[in-house]
Amino acid sequence: MEENEVSTPKKKPYKDLSEELEAPRAEIPDLNDFNQDEIFGRMNTCENIYNSRGLAKAPREEESGRDRYVQMCRCAQMHSYEWTDLFPNLSAGSDFPIVQVRFKNTHKDFFRLPENEDGKSFATGDVVVVEAANGHDTGVISLRGELVRLQLKKKGISDISALRKIVRKARPNDLDKWVETIQAEKEMQRRARVIAAQLGLSMKINNVEIQGDFTKAIFYYTAEDRVDFRQLIKLYAEEFKVRVEMRQIGARQESGTLGGIGSCGRELCCVTFLNNFSSVSTHAARLQQVSLNPQKLAGQCSKLKCCLNYEYDVYRDAMKTMPDASVILHTENGDARCIKIDPLKRTLTYVYEESHGNIELTADRVFDIIAKNKEGVTVGSLVDFVKPDTEKTEPKINFQNVVGQDDLTRFDKPKNNKGKGREKRTLSKPVPANKAASEGKPSAEGKTVGKPVGRPVRTLQKPVLKNASNNASHDTAQK
Repeated sequence: MEENEVSTPKKKPYKDLSEELEAPRAEIPDLNDFNQDEIFGRMNTCENIYNSRGLAKAPREEESGRDRYVQMCRCAQMHSYEWTDLFPNLSAGSDFPIVQVRFKNTHKDFFRLPENEDGKSFATGDVVVVEAANGHDTGVISLRGELVRLQLKKKGISDISALRKIVRKARPNDLDKWVETIQAEKEMQRRARVIAAQLGLSMKINNVEIQGDFTKAIFYYTAEDRVDFRQLIKLYAEEFKVRVEMRQIGARQESGTLGGIGSCGRELCCVTFLNNFSSVSTHAARLQQVSLNPQKLAGQCSKLKCCLNYEYDVYRDAMKTMPDASVILHTENGDARCIKIDPLKRTLTYVYEESHGNIELTADRVFDIIAKNKEGVTVGSLVDFVKPDTEKTEPKINFQNVVGQDDLTRFDKPKNNKGKGREKRTLSKPVPANKAASEGKPSAEGKTVGKPVGRPVRTLQKPVLKNASNNASHDTAQK
């Protein structure tokens, strides 16, 4: 080796640790003992690269479709649960010749079963080889039976003859090649980001999906503006020796690909079940009386949270039966305007313009006041309309503490332990003679009459020594 050459460490191939993950965990080494390249390599190696495909580990030939389906139920992203197994009439083992095959993340498609084989031999979780535009691809069956019929109806697909076919079940060599493509995606994504950065393109490569026969690669990217990536495609084709396809995705699809935990403490909806992203507006937040705080309304994708649409229809239907909040109520005490409306409880909160204090009224009461105001009648105070509704006797619950648990708020109130444990002793006071005579009780001089007040006081006497007289005479002699 020449002196000018710099020795660079060889890149280690992407190693599959599916067997090592099943073994008992060893002690975690200190990260300070490794450099940045080794730490980055360890982080990539420990990542479960098969989770995006619907599997918990690398597929094996001896595994059945049922075993892989159990893996999909446990930790796979965008898993489809076959609830028809619970109903005999809607069993997933029907003779419907179409199945749904899953590839990477949200990439799913429908395929026809082969005509020369029995359709019941294909089960959910089987790894199959399917037809592609050029070549073939490998995926996992995620749905079959009656659920596929419902999905086709939902997506508006009526001509099933135009769908591609399933070639066969995956053989051992197909599984080995499929695992190699999955392991090569991470390194291809890293290299693709470097090339895009060298060209100075304002885009981000979020994910890479390689076809099962390693002849085509799909690059998913996000960009704010239009990007001219004609030169980028040429460099990708020369670098990776595959056909290149570029697909632009939005910020929500990017969050679903990366994953994460929402503000509710659960996994993101776009990772678990949500695949159709409908538009969300601030009107949904206003209708649900949610504070218009951008930090609370925005999700990890920096867009409005999709969960704002979950209860939007309920609030919209409830608002149709509520009075107009912009109408001012005219009373003898002044005009009152609405400051809050709760469509679920059917209540409205009003406040007088010249005084403070909120008054909560039901929707029926407000309708009555508005009708009287239209007739030219000015009602009295709004408090008169509150009393019949607020004076409700709640049933008392007879709760018995049978397990010996204390109140949860017992530590909220401070306790005054000052002087605790001290015994207050009160001296007994003598009763006067004239008072004792009036009560008809005998009295004596130097003695108390009646019961002593308070606790009795002990009187301590000094002990008398036996040789006290001798000691006293001895002391006088010395003087």
